[in-house]
Amino acid sequence: MTDPSVFAERRARLAAALSQNGLDAAALVPGPSFYYLTGIHFHLMERPTVLFIGVDGEIHAVIPSLEKARWQAGMPDADTEYWQDSEGSGGAFSRIAARMNVKKLGVEGQRMRVFESDLLRAHFGEGAVHDAQASIAGIRLLKDAREIECQKEAIAISEAALGATIEQVRAGMSERQIQQRLLIAMLDAGAEGFGFEPIVLTGAMSADPHGEPSGERRLEPGDALLIDFGAAYGGYSADLTRTFFCGHVSDEHRAIYETVKRANAEGRAKSAPGVTAHDVDMATTDVLRTSPFADLIVHKTGHGLGLDVHEAPQIMEGNHQDLVPGMVFTVEPGLYRIGDVGVRIEDNVLVTEDGSVSLSSFDRELTIIGG
Repeated sequence: MTDPSVFAERRARLAAALSQNGLDAAALVPGPSFYYLTGIHFHLMERPTVLFIGVDGEIHAVIPSLEKARWQAGMPDADTEYWQDSEGSGGAFSRIAARMNVKKLGVEGQRMRVFESDLLRAHFGEGAVHDAQASIAGIRLLKDAREIECQKEAIAISEAALGATIEQVRAGMSERQIQQRLLIAMLDAGAEGFGFEPIVLTGAMSADPHGEPSGERRLEPGDALLIDFGAAYGGYSADLTRTFFCGHVSDEHRAIYETVKRANAEGRAKSAPGVTAHDVDMATTDVLRTSPFADLIVHKTGHGLGLDVHEAPQIMEGNHQDLVPGMVFTVEPGLYRIGDVGVRIEDNVLVTEDGSVSLSSFDRELTIIGG
């Protein structure tokens, strides 16, 4: 269990970020940041549930009455208004707003729903809600030792599960069959959940970066098999991709694979303190752009990884944010030829004091499987 003082320190960092941006408080709905600041996990459901952190560090909340016991156990000192389904949440928001007396609320623009936003405007003022996505996300940029250990465990579980799954794969299996074996293997290896539904794609469908597995499409000799997945452990997720070939591989597909592998290695090698996210993207993507396959590039190099599978920092052209020790992100170059083949190799990278380390180590050499 995380020490309560860790959550207090996180809330203090949020309060400082709010002050620097001229905001009076943050209003957060259930999700990774809510959990990060309290250690309490609520589902985002039809009942409005909002955590408020003031610039003074004070904690306020509007919580459905059915969650009262759990909230009080974890946050006994929070100024909380509870509400029953029979009465609605309006009164609770009104009372909290009166006590807080703030004018500018920062919210996560990528998570706050219109539903809650309208309630905040109705009770705090029409101009009260401001998008503070970057400020709020910024407090989660640097992972502490416990967070890194959770991510390492999630990655170790994922890699063990992938190895076990690949040993079972044979030509003729459907994408769904392979996916189900991978899910079971992750649970068997110790996963507490899944970062997202695994992407398992064969043949020409591997060229769809976020395609959906099918129970009809089957792995055939010569096909690529692209697997993008990640186990969850301690609230943190892995996000790994490897591409295999069934039975044999054509010279053209081998050349595409080797190009992606070089780009992945270049991105990992470039990652270090003081280097920008833009620099890592350029180093990675330049390998692809100077290859014969430049027209097959369709996405950026990577994204931050933590409580969210996709979070800051974005490893992309134009993001000149410096990398700092404690950041964790993906390096996942890919090449995709529609109707033919897709290849992606994705690793999870931690920035250290003197460079970086890949937390993932699953074999990146071209591997022939299940002929």
